[in-house]
Amino acid sequence: MRAGTFVYPWDIAGDPAAAERIAALGVRQVTLAAAYHSTRALTPRHPAHRIVTARHSAVYYPWERARWAEHRLHPYDQGWLQDEDAYGQATLALAEAGLDVHSWVILAHNSRLGEEYPESTVVNAAGDRYPWAPCVARPEVLAYAEELAAEAAVRPGTAGVELESCGWYGLDHLHAHDKIGGAALGGVGGFLMSLCFCEVCAAGYAASGVEPERLRGAVRAALAPYWAGTAAPAPAGRDAEWAGVVAALGAELAEAVADWRSRTADAFQRATVAAVRAEAARLGRTDFRVLLHADPAPHRCGANVGVVPRSVLAHADGVVVPCAGGAAARDAALTPFVTERGGEGAPRRVVAANFPVVAGMGGSPGTLAADAAHAAELGADELRLYHAGLATDEDLRAVRAALRAVS
Repeated sequence: MRAGTFVYPWDIAGDPAAAERIAALGVRQVTLAAAYHSTRALTPRHPAHRIVTARHSAVYYPWERARWAEHRLHPYDQGWLQDEDAYGQATLALAEAGLDVHSWVILAHNSRLGEEYPESTVVNAAGDRYPWAPCVARPEVLAYAEELAAEAAVRPGTAGVELESCGWYGLDHLHAHDKIGGAALGGVGGFLMSLCFCEVCAAGYAASGVEPERLRGAVRAALAPYWAGTAAPAPAGRDAEWAGVVAALGAELAEAVADWRSRTADAFQRATVAAVRAEAARLGRTDFRVLLHADPAPHRCGANVGVVPRSVLAHADGVVVPCAGGAAARDAALTPFVTERGGEGAPRRVVAANFPVVAGMGGSPGTLAADAAHAAELGADELRLYHAGLATDEDLRAVRAALRAVS
């Protein structure tokens, strides 16, 4: 299986040994962050630092002001790395080490954008806004995502892109000093808390046949047991989660919600993929590959957005699928995409299995060989490893051994 790993520009830029070290793992591809959200990241081997604090969402290349002149929303510069084009510097180093570089672009997750333009964000049933979650139903957010996807994806020396958060974002967010765990929301409560009630979404619900205030009241009522601590235990599994949503809202309201959100996410995904393809074609890059980080349950939100597998594989070149949580979770995540990627004569769509390999963050580098073999049996074509820059030396030794075993 072709293997690739995620890295940040700061893992490579300023470390002359980094690219060769990554190539020695046995990977052929690096998915390199070009536009990324705020984070605090460990750099265990960098000669100049051990922690990088990316204070806000930013791009890691010089963005073109002229192409953004007509946009209300725009990218932000980073100020924590010396090189303005850290992405370009890292790309050159990785290419010299014999690695293919694909860009990693975060779309509907941007806390600084949300702080500066709160009207463009998700607003829940209680009226609270989520500054980390631009609402993908809003035209200004779609325009921003199309432009960012095009500009950040098709960088010099880059052979493809992986689009993360390419759809609905919601409540879940790794926030500083997070204090929302007191109520065990699970998949059902988390989804209800992720429903947006901005004016665009309210009009969308109405177009789907439901009065928005009726839906808002139903969501509030369904959430009340969570605040009281009397909610039923969270159901496990994608199908069970959605059945729980239907039970909480009733079939009519749940169907209207699913209709609006699925249509909106599909349009957002198609538009951003098309924008990347148009930019690649403009630059003569007809072989440029576009993958989405995706979950096969359409109701799910977040970095791995919920999609309809058949629909997304009809217009993207493939998907990157989260495979944490053991064999059963892996089966449930990969199988719908493998099943729906087309029969004989259809374009070959990539299904990449994404495994966490940082033991300190819950990954299992020691079981990677067995996990990869199982993913291949299910029909996965490629591996993604999260994340070579964050991993310890011991994690990387286990990765090298695993990739030798499956090569």
